[in-house]
Formats: sequence, C-alpha cells, structure tokens
Amino acid sequence: MNITQFIKKTSLGLTALLFSSALWAHGGAAGTDTDQCKFELQPTHWIHYTAYQPKAFPAEDFCGNIPSIDTLTQLVFDYQDMKYRNMSVEFEVTKEPEGKRVFFQEAAKHKSGTVMLSLPEGVPEVGKYLIHITLVPDAGQGERLDAHMGFQAGKGQTASRNELLLYAFFGFSGLYVVYLSSAGFKRRVDELLTKLKG
Repeated sequence: MNITQFIKKTSLGLTALLFSSALWAHGGAAGTDTDQCKFELQPTHWIHYTAYQPKAFPAEDFCGNIPSIDTLTQLVFDYQDMKYRNMSVEFEVTKEPEGKRVFFQEAAKHKSGTVMLSLPEGVPEVGKYLIHITLVPDAGQGERLDAHMGFQAGKGQTASRNELLLYAFFGFSGLYVVYLSSAGFKRRVDELLTKLKG
C-alpha cells in the first residue's frame, strides 16, 4: 500500500468514526446499555440524568463532570417506565465524603416522567458529590427504591472525547489537503515516510 492509499483509508476511517451515532451519545456511549448518565433503579429500569449550567455553558450538557461551582446548575431526570410516574420521588445532593447535604427536595409525583431540579447557586465547593434518588410508593404499594450517582464539580471544562476526535479529524483533513495540493510538502512527507520504512 502506498502513502496516498494509506492516507485516503485513514481519512475515511476517521470520517466514519466521527459521524458514528455511537460517539455522539451521552458520554460517548451507545444507547442506554452503556450510557454512563443513568441511575439503575431495578434491573432493566433506569432514570436518565443530565446536568446543565446555562449561565456559564449555555450550549453544553454534562454528566459525571460539572465544570463550575457557584453558578446556576440544573439537574434533569427522565424516567420512562409508567409505574415510576405514579411514585413519589425524593431528591438529595450531598458533598462527599462527609455526606453534607447541599440540596434536598421532598418526595413528590412527577406525572410527565421528567423532573428538573434547580440549584440557583450551584454547589458550594470543588469536589465530589452524590445524587440520591428515592422512589417512595403509595402506602402499602411496594418497596422504596434508592439509587445513587456521583459527579465531580468545579474542575473546569475538559475537552470531551468527541471534541478531541473532531479536532484530530479536521487537523488530519487539513494536512491531507495540503499533501494533495502542495508538491513540495508531498515530496517531504514521502521522503520522511521512505526513511521511516527503511
């Protein structure tokens, strides 16, 4: 395989990865089986979670890493099983490892299956936090279900794997265009690759 074929195949492979729907799901995970932004209530029954910081990052959504503290933070929970919509849901956020409560919402029913919690001041300090969700059945109608999910707050915004792939794709594409359009650059690259082979 010559260098031109190698570059073309690599470019096509990166393009396929870039536009793969699996990479654009939450956390780079495909579907709910590997989605890291969810709580398991019972086997095969989940609540999906997404965090937003609309003042600091208006076009972003987060999961395990919430970049800022001391800013409006919204936590959105979606549960699609109809049986959970008839249960009261209690929410609590604690600072870990000390277990100090920073947010609490008493049990209430949410018939739409979507709950948005608003923390107007965000969380108070950098560190680890734990979201506690408790589904409370009506009297005598079943057992309480508890689920927990941790997140890190205040570490700043890091580039996601999707963003890194996007940067790599455009960087590689730009080099490939230069390689095809500049005889001098093509000659230097070919010479370098010949040295590396030999």
